[in-house]
Amino acid sequence: MVVEGLRVRHPGADAPAVEDVSFTVRPGEVIGLLGPSGAGKSTVQAVLARLVRPVGGTVTVLGTPLEKWGHEYFDHVGVAFELPASRLRLTARRNLTAFAALHRVPVADPVELLARVDLADHADRRVATFSKGMRMRLELARALINRPRLLLLDEPTSGQDPVRAARLREVIRAEADRGAAVLLTTHDMDTADRLCDRLAFVSGGRIAALDTPRGFRLRHGRPGVIVEHREPERSGGFRRVRRVLDTTKPEAADELADLLRAGLVETLHTREAGLDEVFAALTGDRL
Repeated sequence: MVVEGLRVRHPGADAPAVEDVSFTVRPGEVIGLLGPSGAGKSTVQAVLARLVRPVGGTVTVLGTPLEKWGHEYFDHVGVAFELPASRLRLTARRNLTAFAALHRVPVADPVELLARVDLADHADRRVATFSKGMRMRLELARALINRPRLLLLDEPTSGQDPVRAARLREVIRAEADRGAAVLLTTHDMDTADRLCDRLAFVSGGRIAALDTPRGFRLRHGRPGVIVEHREPERSGGFRRVRRVLDTTKPEAADELADLLRAGLVETLHTREAGLDEVFAALTGDRL
């Protein structure tokens, strides 16, 4: 998928919701759109889901301009936005069966999909009885029913406990490994860091920066290590000290070696900028 110079203006708005946005998502790649509410992330997704028509720029999906696709577009695209679209009166199994019948391509096994998102034990429960987290997992399963080549996800780990969020990240990564191009929005730093191959920082309707999570941390972090160690006191006891060593200075290595030899070090880790810190530094915005 290739997006070039995308521009979107909502009716009556004073300024464009999206201005000159360009990026690509290759097969097998997970790209994350990271930014605060109102930054334009969901508008980009809405264009790709054919819910919003842009006023400028081009979008090419699977080698074909977006405007030239017909109804068959959704045989190749899976969409799971934050507000679930499931039919509440039906069971989870019947929901997936009903959506599968809308496609003209080979579909996945609904029971297998429910197992992948940890809903196998609830396959025959009405969706009206599901929690928000369960409905979100069913939404992801629905988006995968047609084995999509492009997967559009909005906050895919929303409402999940840490264990289930990790499980959903595994499911999404497996789709990318299968060859799907994945574009997702998220506020979850753990998901952005662990799942995304590249991140686009979105602010004010524009992409402010695009890089890998590691690339952002390395380019904008400060070199050094943070050492927590015990320091002897005159009374004969010890107090805990937190010290930042600048590893660009030769004396830092000697200082750390002395602490290690004395057996005083309690914790040691590198000083890296968090993605929220990098985002704020690059955009002046807060997530």
